[in-house]
Amino acid sequence: MAIGESCSQASLTQGAMRSTSEAPPAHYILNIQQFSALIKHNVERYESNEFEAGGYKWKLVIHPNGNKSKKAGEFVSVYLAMADTTSLEPGWEVYAAFRVFLLDQNNDTYLKLEDERTNGRRFHRLRTEWGFDQFMSLKEFGDSNNGYLLDDNCVFGAEVYVCKERNKGKTESLSLVKEAVSYKHTWKINNYSKVNIDCENSNIFTIGDHKWKVKLYPNGKGGIGGYISLLVALAEPENLPFGTKILVEFTLRMLDQLDTRHYSGKASYWFSASKPEWGWQRFITHGTFFRTNRGLLLKDVCCIEAEVAINGETTVFGFDD
Repeated sequence: MAIGESCSQASLTQGAMRSTSEAPPAHYILNIQQFSALIKHNVERYESNEFEAGGYKWKLVIHPNGNKSKKAGEFVSVYLAMADTTSLEPGWEVYAAFRVFLLDQNNDTYLKLEDERTNGRRFHRLRTEWGFDQFMSLKEFGDSNNGYLLDDNCVFGAEVYVCKERNKGKTESLSLVKEAVSYKHTWKINNYSKVNIDCENSNIFTIGDHKWKVKLYPNGKGGIGGYISLLVALAEPENLPFGTKILVEFTLRMLDQLDTRHYSGKASYWFSASKPEWGWQRFITHGTFFRTNRGLLLKDVCCIEAEVAINGETTVFGFDD
């Protein structure tokens, strides 16, 4: 223990130890004037500017009237949060020990709270914030005899010490959509008799963060003959990050331009860079498509509708380039 510090025997319910220090925090000081205005204006969460410690950027986060999501309404909640994590390598992990300070303005000393864990807390992509839900009760904080809030002013601080860093390993994240929105794209093919004999592609359309297209094989994909093949495909599969899979539910329709007897197929498929397209090699026979009493091909025009909804996406972090 450093000179000028004394340790309290009482530990908080969250596994934090209280102590006092004459030395100010080494890495950041946050002076809040007119603290009560935060509560008056319903500021539930205040984030400080960024500061650097241990080679990373951090923020102090204050809930002046308690973190409601943690049911800490009778307390001040204080956290340390990593900032600017988008610049870190995939699969990053940082173990950091930290201390949160609060100035006792009566005695010019600092109350210090720190985690009992000597090996630090693990910060990672899914947990960028650690701290104290019940840093201090509002009653204790507001009592002028304690010196923490005087003339509506208070001073917080932080020290952060990085214990270990890790960028290896893989993490897979699956994000599903509870109620996906369908997107419709209509493709009108004029002069059908002159389309590419092997494969014709629709215009590219965007759904979510990905580009798509419809592919038509007028004489069947793979030379099956007597059929038209129709598929949905990723337009730029080579641009997908490694391990990305997209769960798509789609319907392809050839529209009957004389009636409502549309010809359709519905499927659900996981698209990826290695499996960029899916559909039907035998979507419709030439005999049905060219039938004159139907409007699937009318005046050498064919209309195709793609109805597409993204139901989920898997992303992998921590891969080797």
